[in-house]
Amino acid sequence: MLIADRYRLRDAIGRGAMGEVWRAFDETLGRPVAVKLMLTRDADPTAASRFRLEAQTAGRLNHPHVVGVRDFGEYDNRLFLVMDLIEGDSLAAALAAQGTLTAERVARIAAEAAGGLAAAHQQGIVHRDIKPANLLLDADGTLKIGDFGIARFLDDPGNALTATGQIVGTSLYLAPERALGRAAGPASDVYSLGCVLYQLLTGRPPFQADSALAVLHQHLDAVPVPPRQLGASLPPAFENYLLGLLTKEPQERPTAEEVANWFAHGAWRGAPEPLPQEHQDHARRGGPPVTGSRPTGRATPAHTAGGVFVPAADTEWRTSLHRAVPRRPRLSLLRRSRLGVALGTAALFVVALLVGMAWFSPDTGSAQGPQADPSTPPSSSPATPTPSSAPSQAAAQETQKPADDTEPRPDKPDKHGGKGKH
Repeated sequence: MLIADRYRLRDAIGRGAMGEVWRAFDETLGRPVAVKLMLTRDADPTAASRFRLEAQTAGRLNHPHVVGVRDFGEYDNRLFLVMDLIEGDSLAAALAAQGTLTAERVARIAAEAAGGLAAAHQQGIVHRDIKPANLLLDADGTLKIGDFGIARFLDDPGNALTATGQIVGTSLYLAPERALGRAAGPASDVYSLGCVLYQLLTGRPPFQADSALAVLHQHLDAVPVPPRQLGASLPPAFENYLLGLLTKEPQERPTAEEVANWFAHGAWRGAPEPLPQEHQDHARRGGPPVTGSRPTGRATPAHTAGGVFVPAADTEWRTSLHRAVPRRPRLSLLRRSRLGVALGTAALFVVALLVGMAWFSPDTGSAQGPQADPSTPPSSSPATPTPSSAPSQAAAQETQKPADDTEPRPDKPDKHGGKGKH
């Protein structure tokens, strides 16, 4: 079958929701191509516009990790799209054949897929349907992103739904904000890529259930099991960064460009890097290693303890819906806590000092020293004693009385009206 007097169809190699893909030959340029034919315009009222949009969006991209679009037109009342022919298979087929892939291979896939997404995002294009079937591998294993059929339906939040009221995209890889019906953004593609990488390493998506609705609820509320607990063999740095891609809040995920750089530069291996100055100071004080609030394109900081390399990965992504908490506010909170303790201790010390002074100081309003005997001449009395010396002086006066003074003295009333002592 010859399309547009140029593209000769040979055999069908795939079929999707909107069309079927054929292996073909461009007789004008003499090269193999892939031709995608739209199935019918009656099945879905939006199919024609989506098909055209795929051609327009993918045609704007020229990147080694994006399937290139070469031509677009209409033949026999059917739209067709001519693309580069990928002489390989999809990641879906690779998973079916192998079950899981090695960390080394998944890291390469992550870098290439994120690089292709970054190029699309720079053009204002959001793929919105990243899944294993749409990630193709050519003959030498290079990844190509294909099927931009539902891309760029993000200008109007209402476009998140199709005419039948179903969310556009595959539920197993759908970002939480998409599950809430919000418009897709670049961070949505990053989340979907994280789901794919998780499946490549563990053999299963991060969330599974008996219905699509149950899966959407898990995307919103559930915490994915760390891949190493499912038997995946990968470095801790890789695992923690991957869980960071699956954080619930879009603004806490890295950009596609950061993901591409992080994997391409080998940071997933956990290679040691010097801590930023402020984190070095914290480590010297004996504090735990500190990392950023979310994964970035830079390698995760690390430190050495006793000559053994310890990746400084933020494990809180495992316990709080993987929402990494910024470390800088925690440090300031710690300083404020220490300052509060110091001020409280000083205040308690001052209060204790004042209480002690009040307890041991003389009370001039109620305490009185011993009353002087009226018979004692004033000249024999010393200067007014202090309270502390009064008892000892009174005792001294008693010892100075004559031992043979036995003559009784008339009783005299004391100042309170009582009888004096004999």
